[in-house]
Amino acid sequence: MKKVVFIGYMGCGKSLISKELGVQINIRCLDLDNVIENYARKSITDLFKSKGELYFRKLENELLKEILNANESLILSTGGGTPCYYNNIEIINNPDVTSVYLKASIETLFERLVSEKNKRPLISNFDDADLKEFIAKHLFERSFYYNQAKYIINVDTKSIEEIITELKNIIYSK
Repeated sequence: MKKVVFIGYMGCGKSLISKELGVQINIRCLDLDNVIENYARKSITDLFKSKGELYFRKLENELLKEILNANESLILSTGGGTPCYYNNIEIINNPDVTSVYLKASIETLFERLVSEKNKRPLISNFDDADLKEFIAKHLFERSFYYNQAKYIINVDTKSIEEIITELKNIIYSK
């Protein structure tokens, strides 16, 4: 049974890479934010507005535990903040899980996120100069958790295929 969990900052490619890997190795792929939205029957944005971040983080923690305790192989893409709350990084790093930090530079993240601001409530109100500063500060705060992943893949200059090949080597070498 294989469980692979992707962590990293928004825009690093967690959702895209996890879906492609799932197709190529024929393992079910889940996006934790989608699981939360389906469970709560509300968007993440609406959950934050109506119930607050504390409620969201508690639900995120409970569903993370449930997913990773399931008796099935799966690939899980987490939200950017997931490993930073409760004991989530310990849950993600349990012995049955291959945790992977998809590491991207501030410049790469900025280039990817600047055109997606309207789709991402956390950054929608930033002008471009402030966005880069926000990413740098946020990434610095979260890097302590991200760097605890069992594997770190720098995605800055790699194609999706190069990343997938690296991931397959990690998964099948275990």
